[in-house]
Amino acid sequence: MTTLRPFTCDDLFKFNNVNFDPLTETYGLSFYTQYLAKWPEYFQLAESPSGQIMGYIMGKVEGHGDNWHGHVTALTVSPDYRRLGLAALLMSFLEDISEKKRAYFVDLFVRKSNQVAINMYKNLGYIIYRTILEYYSGDQDEDAYDMRKALSRDVNKKSVIPYTQPVRLEDI
Repeated sequence: MTTLRPFTCDDLFKFNNVNFDPLTETYGLSFYTQYLAKWPEYFQLAESPSGQIMGYIMGKVEGHGDNWHGHVTALTVSPDYRRLGLAALLMSFLEDISEKKRAYFVDLFVRKSNQVAINMYKNLGYIIYRTILEYYSGDQDEDAYDMRKALSRDVNKKSVIPYTQPVRLEDI
């Protein structure tokens, strides 16, 4: 049985096993604590019956007007607990919070090379909204997809009309 619960400050000292995945973005402690302070309802953890962290989702709500949206900053599931539907459960949780906050859509960024994640998001109803050139930096810069899913407030689905041209990070 998996328990979803709010992420706490103490969890910051226990979640390294989940963050070891090379596709998981890892941030500094101040970044995580900022999210905990500003958007605690968007920071959830999946925990096993033994207390092991199975995965987590971290997000926020931002924007103005019809750009008011939920954003997935990080979603990761430990390799030991993949293919159990945990990522879909965590995404559903974030979408529900975004609905309650009257957001128009939920968005996220994913590496173009992460086909497993892209397919999962597509199966959850997300579309590739646009490509962001050189979004991820490292040994080799990599483009990202900005993926979106319209929520019930976006009756006309304006938030998911895709761009045809790639954009640069400084343009968004």
